[in-house]
Amino acid sequence: MVDKAAVAKILAAGGAVVLPTETVYGLFAKALNQQAVERVYDLKQRPLDKAMNLNVASLEDILAYSKDQPVYLAKLYQAFLPGPLTIILKANDKVPSWVNSGLSTVGFRLPDHPLTRELIREYGPLIGPSANLSGRASGTNFKDIIEQLGNQVIGVADDPAIQGLDSTILDLSGDRAIILRQGTISKEALLEAVPELNF
Repeated sequence: MVDKAAVAKILAAGGAVVLPTETVYGLFAKALNQQAVERVYDLKQRPLDKAMNLNVASLEDILAYSKDQPVYLAKLYQAFLPGPLTIILKANDKVPSWVNSGLSTVGFRLPDHPLTRELIREYGPLIGPSANLSGRASGTNFKDIIEQLGNQVIGVADDPAIQGLDSTILDLSGDRAIILRQGTISKEALLEAVPELNF
């Protein structure tokens, strides 16, 4: 099993690594490093017009890379993050086009896994799409992921922590909240914690 120091060294140098989250494995790299992001697109064979999320460490990080946030954002954060929720907001000019494909929005993710969160704090923001070839099911088996990606990356295996259910994607960039993907967190749970959500 690869240790944290080896993974950190690769991240710092602009490489990509496979790390666990509380949902599925992700393929992580430094978001503000264009070559690192392009490496992940290449490894995943992912279309360049398919935007990436920013994996960040705090509410302050979300505020630093977004604008026009809803007034209840802090309440939503306190209720569900870190955890299996991806929040889409309007992007500000700090978000590079190679992350969000030039869109006016960007997604934010705060994985609830201690090692991955520590690396995000140290080297983030990071991109971290699911560790699989584009179009295939999100990766939950570490060995299969490494083989699928052609043994071109290393990472940290932590199978017991992987649930296999993707995060819920909540779009807050418009006038109404929209669930773009139903994952671990339900609409009912969101509304119970944050009644101000306007679906």
